[in-house]
Amino acid sequence: MESTIDNRRVAQRFNLRLNLRYRLSEKGVEHRWSSGTTRDLSREGLGIKPRRPLPVGSHIEIRIDWPARYESVHPVELQITGFVIRCENTRAAIRISSHRFLVHDGEPLGKTA
Repeated sequence: MESTIDNRRVAQRFNLRLNLRYRLSEKGVEHRWSSGTTRDLSREGLGIKPRRPLPVGSHIEIRIDWPARYESVHPVELQITGFVIRCENTRAAIRISSHRFLVHDGEPLGKTA
């Protein structure tokens, strides 16, 4: 029998271990970038391993170092915005609101969400 968590997932998840940077978003507060790694990724959610626990309900911006390069030369990042829906110690679950790929200089390659 599948666990309750598996039953709630609609989108297929892929186990990926990629480096990332993240920062929380709050009105009037500028948060510094922190680092972590991805655990898994789907079109609707992301599991990450942050350096410290994240407050549930927080808006978050994440930039993942993507393994492919644009035109085989330029580094690419996957930019994700969303909300922290669960966090236990150094395991956090993020619900994705939007995402897009960025080339190294921060310019979007094309809107995907």
